[in-house]
Amino acid sequence: MAIYRLSSQIISRSKGRTATGSAAYRAGEKILDERINETWDYTKKKGIDHSEILAPDNAPAWATNRERLWNEVEKSEKRKDSQLAREIQVALPIELTNEQKKNLVTEFTKDSFVKKGMIADICIHDISGENPHAHIMLTMRHVTPEGFGKKNFDWNKKEHLLEWREGWARHANNHLALA
Repeated sequence: MAIYRLSSQIISRSKGRTATGSAAYRAGEKILDERINETWDYTKKKGIDHSEILAPDNAPAWATNRERLWNEVEKSEKRKDSQLAREIQVALPIELTNEQKKNLVTEFTKDSFVKKGMIADICIHDISGENPHAHIMLTMRHVTPEGFGKKNFDWNKKEHLLEWREGWARHANNHLALA
């Protein structure tokens, strides 16, 4: 039987975190944080089965380069307590094939976040195992062809979290029904 899970958290400097380190960990990659001149190397991390970045049509070409994207996020934030990114984590139904799981996450991400102007960094973990799940890191500023603009505090409203939770349930149920 399929289970439901969608959780959200803010990746913030006030908690000692970086967008670059968070992205490197979720993707199992090596990323240099240019702001603090520290390299985050998680290339030995196992269980990362898929990763991709989805960006709005008006985003600069570098938006799909993970290292550049999250370094640009770090550069755009000046405060020591800056909110750098939002992470959405969803449980994937084990009843779906691996390809169906990827399609579900991609469709949900495009509909819920990218269409609204966010850049989404998707990493799927344990896709064939007992705990398949996806991490979706989201930018918190409007993106333009020149780069990041103003922070969108509207995206922090509780009503959006409720919409995302309902959207995930709807997308997952639709994909399960098709399967």
